Amino acid sequence: MNKGLFITFEGGEGSGKTTVCRHVYQQLLDAGYDVIHTREPGGSNIAEQIRNVILNVDNTEMDCRTEALLYAASRRQHLAEIVLPALEAGKIIICDRFVDSSLAYQGHARGIGIDEVMSINQFAINNCMPDLTLYLEVAPEIGLSRIQIRKDLNRLDVESLNFHHKVYDGYRIICARYPERIKVIDAEKPLDVVCAAALATVMELIEKNV
Repeated sequence: MNKGLFITFEGGEGSGKTTVCRHVYQQLLDAGYDVIHTREPGGSNIAEQIRNVILNVDNTEMDCRTEALLYAASRRQHLAEIVLPALEAGKIIICDRFVDSSLAYQGHARGIGIDEVMSINQFAINNCMPDLTLYLEVAPEIGLSRIQIRKDLNRLDVESLNFHHKVYDGYRIICARYPERIKVIDAEKPLDVVCAAALATVMELIEKNV
């Protein structure tokens, strides 16, 4: 593989996205691929500091545009420090969330506008888009019921059910907009089935680029 591959995982709260993302990373690592696992917001020191501000449950007064700009700032720092160097080195990047999260959460659910939030992020990412995005789709009611056992709920976890339905609708709009890049996986199925489907989708891309 001459160039790196940028693979992102997306999904609403309780979709199992982080678990599936880590599973795929571990499987690739065990198979001998030069792969790194990272996340958004965060993934680097400065980006993680921004993450702490964004997701702090005490920051309920945060303006929606401030939120969108903070995500874009964290994204830029993460790209500059982690993603771009890894791509240049020919590595496979497995990333838990990327720009589609901002489009769904801030663009659609917060009502800023998908195109408006994309324009903010274009400055941050400078046309660096994923080669493949896996969207783990789950009904908001099911997803939120799964996270009730968490002890570390963040500011987005505790949003209203109506907000999470808007996120779900936002992701559907984005999936329709980028069908060649985004592959939808039914995350309401058993975890082992979801993990297998995700790994198969990722391997299909990798094998095309060997």
